[in-house]
Amino acid sequence: MFPVLLNLSGKLVVVVGGGAVGLRKLAAILESGAAVRLIDPRPRSDLPTGVNHIAEAYHAEHLDGAALAFASATPEVNAQVVSDCRARGVWVNAATSPTDGDFALPAVVRRGELTLAVSTGGASPALARRIREKLEAEFDDAFAEWVRVLAEVRAEVLAKVADEARRRELLDSFADWGWLACLRAEGADAVMAAMLATVGDSLRESRHSRSE
Repeated sequence: MFPVLLNLSGKLVVVVGGGAVGLRKLAAILESGAAVRLIDPRPRSDLPTGVNHIAEAYHAEHLDGAALAFASATPEVNAQVVSDCRARGVWVNAATSPTDGDFALPAVVRRGELTLAVSTGGASPALARRIREKLEAEFDDAFAEWVRVLAEVRAEVLAKVADEARRRELLDSFADWGWLACLRAEGADAVMAAMLATVGDSLRESRHSRSE
């Protein structure tokens, strides 16, 4: 398996089958910003906002325009979805036979823009779940704030610090664990101000060195 994070924003993802497995996939897909088309012949009133539900039995044309597909129906339907996706060049995840599909879904922990993914290659989903639970306890919401601050400070560094080596040094220093401890103790605003002050000090030192 080759680990990768996909940008699905604005792309069409087709989910075939609206049972418990399909609904779990729907929730995760919607968080990615994708457009979702659900193929399930049963009338539904429990779907999240933004899902295009087509209440029909599956047929290949339901894949038109899809960037990605999830086969979450019966084994027979899933096998047909996989075959149709192969013919159309659409990547597919098969719930009833993961090895038949093109990709597997890891156990995921999300803290804002921080994403931690765990996979055992299908050997033990239970172990992947337990590792995810451990990570959920260790990586709290402070990490989301830290990543948000780092993104804003990074933009400032890239815009103001011309020297590549100094940019790298600054950005690396802001990823030190001490900043996380400071954020938990003093808050995100204080950490942001301290990081920007460090950037300002670096610029002043650079100008002073050039003037000597």
